[in-house]
Amino acid sequence: MLQIKIGIQLNSLRQSFKRSLETAARLGAQAVEIDARHQLKPADLSRTAIRHLRKTLEDLNLTVSAVTFQTRRGYADPDGIERRVEATKSALKMAYDLGTNVVVNQIGRIPDEEQQDQRNLMLATLSDIGHTGQHVGAFLAARTGTEGGQVLRNLIEQLPTGSLAVDFDPGNLIINGFSAGEAVRELGAHVIHVHARDGVQDLAQGRGLEVPLGRGSADFPHLLGVLEEHQYRGFMTIQREHAADPLLETGQAVEFLRNI
Repeated sequence: MLQIKIGIQLNSLRQSFKRSLETAARLGAQAVEIDARHQLKPADLSRTAIRHLRKTLEDLNLTVSAVTFQTRRGYADPDGIERRVEATKSALKMAYDLGTNVVVNQIGRIPDEEQQDQRNLMLATLSDIGHTGQHVGAFLAARTGTEGGQVLRNLIEQLPTGSLAVDFDPGNLIINGFSAGEAVRELGAHVIHVHARDGVQDLAQGRGLEVPLGRGSADFPHLLGVLEEHQYRGFMTIQREHAADPLLETGQAVEFLRNI
């Protein structure tokens, strides 16, 4: 079994930025995930600010597991695509400056072969972003859950090598009615970051629900075993969107991962 490196998404703690860093360190995380839209924006980070933040992280024995940059639209939507691409490229540069090579975004619903114009736009856009990512040393990672693993894998294989990686989120897959086990088999070779989330399908309500880590349908020992086959060495970053007690649940999630 691979050695688990634990990260915590700072947004999940619902604290100020500085206090959330201290809390993540106290809870035993090795890394944190930073939001590049609502916590630290690339345009606001001077070289001095970057040096100060990296020193703060070092003092707390933390690194950055990933930068998340959630755009309002996907990369197959032509509306505002130029601004979206340039903003994503700025996030890639910011991630590298903060010491990580991962920028996470949901790339939008992948057009099928019959939607050729939209699919071509997505392929061209992701190729462009991927080229920049290889130049600056950070990569866009598509968050799983919008579609099944095979659909995302087919898109990746149509792109130039190294253009797009995968942020594997088993909870998001389960919530949206997909199999996390099937997805990890399809995408394992492309995974560079994992979100430690869990979910269930609520048959009575006819929808998926996020649940505390270890209480849902995600078989984490199996998922980690498949990732180990692909020599995965990245982080497992804890995220919880709807926790009643964020600190308690995040601490319990840390313990769950340590005990796998």
